[in-house]
Parts: sequence; structure tokens; C-alpha cells
Amino acid sequence: MKQNFKDLSNIILKRPLIISGPCSAESQEQLLNTAKKLKDINVNVFRAGIWKPRTRPNGFEGVGLPALEWLRNVKLTTGLKVITEVATPFHLKKVLEYDIDMIWIGARTTGNPFAVQEIADAIKGVDIPVFIKNPLIPDLNLWIGAIERFYNSGIKNIVAIHRGFYNNISQEYRNLPEWNIPVELKSLIPNIPIICDPSHIAGKKELVADIARKALDLNFDGLMIESHINPQQAFTDQYQQLEPNELEILLRSLETENFLK
Repeated sequence: MKQNFKDLSNIILKRPLIISGPCSAESQEQLLNTAKKLKDINVNVFRAGIWKPRTRPNGFEGVGLPALEWLRNVKLTTGLKVITEVATPFHLKKVLEYDIDMIWIGARTTGNPFAVQEIADAIKGVDIPVFIKNPLIPDLNLWIGAIERFYNSGIKNIVAIHRGFYNNISQEYRNLPEWNIPVELKSLIPNIPIICDPSHIAGKKELVADIARKALDLNFDGLMIESHINPQQAFTDQYQQLEPNELEILLRSLETENFLK
């Protein structure tokens, strides 16, 4: 049965939307240098994670609050819109204080209805686009449930992000694409924009291009691709991040092949 989200607003005015930036904010210099390169190749939105949920403690869990000032500086310096992940009402409060344009809900959070509801309650009365990644497990109802919780809190600018599902089967992908699940989501909520995060599906930068092509061939509304000024030195996900010049080559290739209009 199709879901009733009749007044969802589509914030994606230019398709496909291209979001890019590093997995993690590491320094003000790293963010700004990456953002300036991405601005030159017509990326629409700059992304960076500042709170990083780790499976076990003692790994790099993000810079936290100082990186909000770095993100705001990217916005003021380059004119790019900026987006980051929030996982708690406290994160949301701080993101709004620093005038961040958009937020995304990560896969781990999407799979926790209590956490989603807490953020959805905190966001009532706020007009900010919310991007919602699929949960780690291939459960379409969990994904729809997170969308519903934000919709019921008054958020009409909602975008779904397909980032693949937990994988202990294939050595090819970091996360299994399971393309049938986002396709079914679109059939149930026809007016929701869906973008693909090929970086997290791939886990290796050499696979990003083919996954991006597949998503655009399925008429996805955009791509979120990780890009870092120096991926070899990245604190997180160094193998799946493209250098800005590599992203430029990919985007030019997609344009030549008519995937980008």
C-alpha cells in the first residue's frame, strides 16, 4: 500500500543533486581545502561527519563541537550549503546554533526508533531538510518508520539515502546494495527524493563509479560521494574516498554518458 505523504516538498531543484566531502571533519584546513576544490567542480552540498559512531570505543569518534565552526566557515567562504549527521537532540541543538543547512540521520540511528523519535520530537517547529539513511539491516519498515516520525513532526523536506545494508556475505561490497529495497520505497512513497551513497556501498573507491551509474540508471535523484583532499591520510574510510580531481573525472564521465543532464 502506498504511504500518504502527499505534501512532501522536493528540495532537489536540480537533478541529480551532488553532495560530497570527507567522511570526517579532521581540521579546519582539511575541510576548507577540500570544499574549495569541490566548489570548482559544481558540487551542490558539502558534507562532513563531526560525530562518528564507532562500533568499539577508542577509535576516532569525530572532532565534535569545534568542527561546527569549521563547517560554518566553509559555508561562508565558499557559498556551498553544508550538511552533517546528527544522532541525538543535543547534536541537533548545536547544529541549529551554527546555521548548518541540512542534517542526515545515520544508518545506526535509523535502526533505533527511540533515538529517531527523540530527534523528531526535538525538531518540531524547525524548518530544515532531513536526509534519512537506510538502516543497517534490510528492513524497509524501519526506514519508512523513520521517515514517518520526522514527517509527523512537521518536516516536509525529507530525502532518503540508500547506503547499502550490513554485509557478511560478499567480499565485493562493503555494504550490500539490495537495489530492490530503495526501488520498493519509491513505489510506496512516489514523491520522496532518493539519493545514493555509493561510497558506503563500495568500501573501495574503484567501485564507486559503477554504483553511481546504477543508481542514476534507476532514476535516483542524486549522489552522496565521499571526497577528501588527501584520502591516504584520512582518519576514517580512507579506501572509499575520492580525491577531488578523481571526483571531477567521475562527474565528467557521468555527464558524457548522459547520466548527468
